[in-house]
Amino acid sequence: MTEIDSGEHGSIAVPLRSLAYALLVAILAASGLYASFIAGPAMHAAARDDLVRTVAEENRKFCGMFGMGVGTDTFAACSRELTIVRQRQADRDNAAAQGLL
Repeated sequence: MTEIDSGEHGSIAVPLRSLAYALLVAILAASGLYASFIAGPAMHAAARDDLVRTVAEENRKFCGMFGMGVGTDTFAACSRELTIVRQRQADRDNAAAQGLL
């Protein structure tokens, strides 16, 4: 007589497709955790440093147009006033965004 293999290998056999999905979910979870705890803070720090450099360069160029050299009291006053102008603009932008929502 011939035997027919039904493809059943017992209760411990896991279909290959289910194993592949589980592996994919595990990889995505690991990537998400990496992005959240390792890459995320580093990216935020880099963005913050870039913003600080950009603002310092803008201050140097703008205040320099009026003869205020870096390190002088007039340059410091100019930089403070530019900070106030930037904050007011950010407040206006936020108010406009809230009005549109």
